[in-house]
Amino acid sequence: MDADFQDRKIIDALSQKFMAVKDRTNTAGEWMLRLGRYFLGTPYAAGTLEKEGPEALVINLRQFDCFTLVENIVALTRLLPSGHASFDRYEETLTSIRYRRGRLDGYASRLHYFSDWLFDNQRKGIVTNISGALDGQPFPKKIDFMTGHRDQYPALTDRNVYRQMQTVERRIQRRAGCYIPKASVSKIGNQIANGDLIAVTPHTEGLDVVHVGIAVHVKQKLHLLHASSHAGRVILSAETLNRYLDASDNRTGIMVARVVDFVKP
Repeated sequence: MDADFQDRKIIDALSQKFMAVKDRTNTAGEWMLRLGRYFLGTPYAAGTLEKEGPEALVINLRQFDCFTLVENIVALTRLLPSGHASFDRYEETLTSIRYRRGRLDGYASRLHYFSDWLFDNQRKGIVTNISGALDGQPFPKKIDFMTGHRDQYPALTDRNVYRQMQTVERRIQRRAGCYIPKASVSKIGNQIANGDLIAVTPHTEGLDVVHVGIAVHVKQKLHLLHASSHAGRVILSAETLNRYLDASDNRTGIMVARVVDFVKP
């Protein structure tokens, strides 16, 4: 595991701040929003999971890209309402979310593509992909960005790992996914709840999702809380989600998922 002493301190601080009994009754969406706001201002950093050597769990609560922000907040939303928050439990929770079927078994076991992450975590009962319920449209797309840009992923220099990722990509591509075109987002905005996960789909060849964040309603308008490379930190965008999508021709629409409420065993 790759973690820093500061990460342990952050988990301790979160536990002390949010472990009050009265907070445990809140919905997962409320936890997502509360924790997202807690991390506002945290620096943006790309590629924090890409390390030399064998695949190992990376815990980094000091810096985020858009994907790791969402992933870590989902893990915290699973952990804190349980009443048993600790760094070791956080390590277990993050492993279960980040890796296929919850098992760390090499580089290809990590859920690199966000649609694959949604699929696997829905099977685990952690999230529900509600894109189809929001009048989503079919999303047929060839998924091969990683193996098609092998030079950007040092782990893929290993021939076996490269072949494993090709297999993963073929499996993703065979699934019948859907998305909500950006022209339709304004029509279903009131059905998206605070704390829902918003994944932005692109024209980019071979890629399913180009950006992810957390839905926040501000004055009845839908905004995105996300780790922004442009701002260099975690922000709640001043612009609405619709304007964010319209700002780039590459942004074609969204997928939407809802975190499942934690139920104490």
